[in-house]
Amino acid sequence: MIHKGEKVVDNAILERTGFIDSPVDPSLDLFEEIRKLKKEKNAVILAHYYQDGEIQDIADYIGDSLGLAQNAAKTTADLIVFAGVHFMAETAKILNPHKKVIMPDSKAGCSLADSCPPILFKKFIEAHPGHTVISYINCTAEIKALSDIICTSSNAVKIVESISKDQPIIFAPDKNLGRYIEKKTGRKMVLWDGSCMVHEIFSLEKITKLKHRHPHAKVIAHPECEEPVLAIADFIGSTTGLLKYTINDNCNEFIVVTETGIIHQMQKDSPHKTFIPAPPDNLCACNDCPHMKRNTLEKLYNCMLYELPEINIAEPTISQARKSIQRMLDISAAAGL
Repeated sequence: MIHKGEKVVDNAILERTGFIDSPVDPSLDLFEEIRKLKKEKNAVILAHYYQDGEIQDIADYIGDSLGLAQNAAKTTADLIVFAGVHFMAETAKILNPHKKVIMPDSKAGCSLADSCPPILFKKFIEAHPGHTVISYINCTAEIKALSDIICTSSNAVKIVESISKDQPIIFAPDKNLGRYIEKKTGRKMVLWDGSCMVHEIFSLEKITKLKHRHPHAKVIAHPECEEPVLAIADFIGSTTGLLKYTINDNCNEFIVVTETGIIHQMQKDSPHKTFIPAPPDNLCACNDCPHMKRNTLEKLYNCMLYELPEINIAEPTISQARKSIQRMLDISAAAGL
């Protein structure tokens, strides 16, 4: 049992569920209570664009993986509350090893990160000696520690272009992003065979039919999507890139081929425009990431109240992983990203 003042947390329940399963008084104004906790604990809330709208609305910073990493690196807060998935909170901890990093639900994982087990990836690297290892930030701390440079969808092209053309590259874990980068840079890389369950499920046939029903709409897609989907896109970019495009482009209707959480910010920034979520290749809501959606406002409140679940990473892993993340941040800063 862990005691927090008069509160008691059952460690076994926390380990099993991944979150503090404590009833929240329905009469509470959670926005106001969370604001009080932020002030009391000198906390900062970082949230990804794929979070539910109400979590985005209470966050101090909302962004994509690059922006979140940059903000985590420079925060002066004592407590970092990460509303996203596990690898994102790990990144914040790697960049702030002496600060407490917590997240609403530690079971909020990532299918892409899961597709690259560290033991197998280490063998993969050993099978390709002399290669520079560039890993997409959507990976575990252990994969980051095995990598030379980390990248995000915002800076991946710049990261690859920063490597000498005669230097062979391993790119992991997302094969779709890797193929997109190969096409953009003309570089051939050794790709790990990983992918995101959300971005692989979009239906080319259904998007084509949707485009037929909305002939004036532009198709905008995340580069984690498969090649046939990217081939029909009017614009390809990171979540931040997609958001900026919808703000600045004259088009008033967009078919959005990525996780639906980004539409919340798109609607806030361009209330006069229409945003249509791209359909998946089945009848479920698979264009919503089930891991991102594990986080709720109630879990966020409990997380801040109890300061649990906490992210902990062994020191050797932190030291090695921080080198690869810092290289990404340095290259991004030099490129003005």
